[in-house]
Amino acid sequence: MPRILGVDIPKEKRIEIALTYLYGIGRGRSNKILAEAGISPDIRAKDLSEEDVSKLTSVIQKGAFKSEGDLKREVTQNIRRLIDIGSWRGFRHKRGLPVRGQRTRTNARTRKGPKKGGIAIVKK
Repeated sequence: MPRILGVDIPKEKRIEIALTYLYGIGRGRSNKILAEAGISPDIRAKDLSEEDVSKLTSVIQKGAFKSEGDLKREVTQNIRRLIDIGSWRGFRHKRGLPVRGQRTRTNARTRKGPKKGGIAIVKK
């Protein structure tokens, strides 16, 4: 399994898809990286040589965009800043509730987690 920026990418997938396993890299950016490195998007990740892997790593690192650790750190700092200044969005992040105005009376189970007890209504 090739490792790029500390992430194991799947070896059986085409390299243009395998690169999307890196945080912050989608299909479009993956194709741009491959074009800049001069690697065909059709080859499988297992068929990459060590030279190809090092080319990809250098193109990703010198690129004018953030990915993997730097991007995750920036997102975390942005959320921490919202919490520290006491904004509404920060408050919602702190409470683990939906941040972008979604309803919470029903749904929102992804953010809120499993249901907590509740009152059972029994019809007679």
